[in-house]
Amino acid sequence: MHLVSVKRSEVHYASLSDYRDKFGNPIGFPIEAWTTRSRPPRAPMIGRWCRVEPVDVERHAADLHDANLADREGRNFAYFSYGPFADLDSYRAWLTKITAGDEPFFHAVVDADTGKAKGLAAFMRIDPPNGSIEVGHVLYSPRLQRTTASTEAIVLMMRRVFDELGYRRFEWKCDSLNAASHAAAKRLGFKYEGLFRNAMVYKGRNRDTAWYSMLDHEWRTLRGEFDRWLDPSNFDADGKQRTRLRIEQ
Repeated sequence: MHLVSVKRSEVHYASLSDYRDKFGNPIGFPIEAWTTRSRPPRAPMIGRWCRVEPVDVERHAADLHDANLADREGRNFAYFSYGPFADLDSYRAWLTKITAGDEPFFHAVVDADTGKAKGLAAFMRIDPPNGSIEVGHVLYSPRLQRTTASTEAIVLMMRRVFDELGYRRFEWKCDSLNAASHAAAKRLGFKYEGLFRNAMVYKGRNRDTAWYSMLDHEWRTLRGEFDRWLDPSNFDADGKQRTRLRIEQ
């Protein structure tokens, strides 16, 4: 069995037996000069294709509700404990309630060309002492799904978590039956960790929760591939990708 020993500037592998306490018990690898991380700031994350900014109900609610109406059957809400919302008033009331506190820290994904909010994502389970944070409530309207902006939004959040704030771990969780979320996590480079059985009850049914994560040294390996894929030269005049995102699991 091998563990990853991480210094600030390098990654190397060491056997489990290399780290033991004075009693001979195997212990985790040391982390040099670790300090509590900061919480995510309210500054927007700005990319080429979108910006990801803290939700402002007055500015974003109508755009988000309108974008969600493109999902006429409400399929997008199948694996969420809330929605769909039949009218703007009910959606605005829900958005006001869930954004009232500091966590989850909801963000709107705003299209760079139109200035319209088309999706949501949140930082949650924010754990500054241990450098761990989760992206959750990833609710993309049909107008955002399968677009370059949909990928860039998560990459912008990764950059904030790892590059700006120096976190060690970024989590992704989903209903174990949500095939689309599994596929998205794997495409973005998150690694499957396991299943939490009977983890939740929502809409009167059981949810087993699948756990994925990305670690800081994994991000450093993947970052260049995301930069390559998001470069404007990788897209033709119609916005179609020339080469696919290549993430090896």
